[in-house]
Amino acid sequence: MNARALVAWNVRRIRVERGIPQEQLAYDAGIDRSYLGRIEQKKENPTVDLLDRIAATLGIHLSELFTEPSKGAMPPKPMSRGRKPARVGRNRT
Repeated sequence: MNARALVAWNVRRIRVERGIPQEQLAYDAGIDRSYLGRIEQKKENPTVDLLDRIAATLGIHLSELFTEPSKGAMPPKPMSRGRKPARVGRNRT
């Protein structure tokens, strides 16, 4: 796996494991959500400074973004985007 693929895998894995929506991570790291999406899709080659900001936002050391997944590891599943729950006690007419 090349470095771009490792970064994509690990950013997505850590973000999903922690239940952080892509929009929230992007906002907290000060980057555009679509750019973060392209990083996770291996379409962008982010700078070391940007990776450092993403790692700091995730609360990890930069080196964790370059950790090889274990053999046979499955890619992280997308977070569900289900509908927002209906508000209780509201009359809908």
